[in-house]
Amino acid sequence: MSSDKQDVIVLIGAGSIGQAIARRVGAGRHVVIADLHRENAEAAASMFANAGFTVTATAVDIASRHSIEELVQLVESLGPVYGVVNAAGVSPSQAPVEAILKVDLYGTAVILEEFGKVIARGGSGIVISSQSGHRLGSLSAEESDLLAMTPTEELLRLPFLQNITSTLRAYQLSKRCNVLRTAAECVKWGRRGARLNAISPGIIITPLANDELRGPRGEGYRTMLANCPAKRAGTPDEVGDLAAFLMSERAQFITGSDFLMDGGATASYWYGDLQYLRRQSGQGDNNV
Repeated sequence: MSSDKQDVIVLIGAGSIGQAIARRVGAGRHVVIADLHRENAEAAASMFANAGFTVTATAVDIASRHSIEELVQLVESLGPVYGVVNAAGVSPSQAPVEAILKVDLYGTAVILEEFGKVIARGGSGIVISSQSGHRLGSLSAEESDLLAMTPTEELLRLPFLQNITSTLRAYQLSKRCNVLRTAAECVKWGRRGARLNAISPGIIITPLANDELRGPRGEGYRTMLANCPAKRAGTPDEVGDLAAFLMSERAQFITGSDFLMDGGATASYWYGDLQYLRRQSGQGDNNV
């Protein structure tokens, strides 16, 4: 490894989508792969190293501010932070309500806050959110503002986040918060000459999606795929292509935005063949 410091791309969450993004934006840069499970980060890092990338593996628990701060310190020691990809999270079938809110909602907010303090001029960030936030229906203007701008350490104490019993509801609120937080934090990133955007994928075939397909909402997933305009699930590489564009010089006028890519499933949920799911279950209560 050269002693000269390279620009750093940070991938948080060593899953298929994050790896697809990092492969597209990491060439010639130092890729740091961080995951809750160090063995997952090391397995991904081994593949990247064998493909010619400069790579470092580490562990991070995004439910912990201290752990995120340690990750920031590590990354800064390696070089200027040019890109941040947050692809970490848990799904409604993988974790209880408290964990979903702590990881997907709070953890993402802390990542955007802490890396927003060090992101390099010309750098960019991507938050992997979910189509689920688009199924939630309308929040009040006050609730939206609170999710976007409440000081991070106060987020989990918001009144409307208390007494949630549905893991899906917790996930939907978390993903809506991701998008709102991206918009709010991009203003701060912009002061450093950097950009920040979110991508809200639909069903992308990954181990997490396969867990959901086998879980209690599996039938709903299969129905969604059969009745969405695209008639299929997406692939990690398709998300990677969009993220690579958003992080490139060609997208310099794009920041604070959220890109829904779900094969038209959400459009069908609100306006097409999948409307019956919404009517059956109540607004925004049946799909990821």
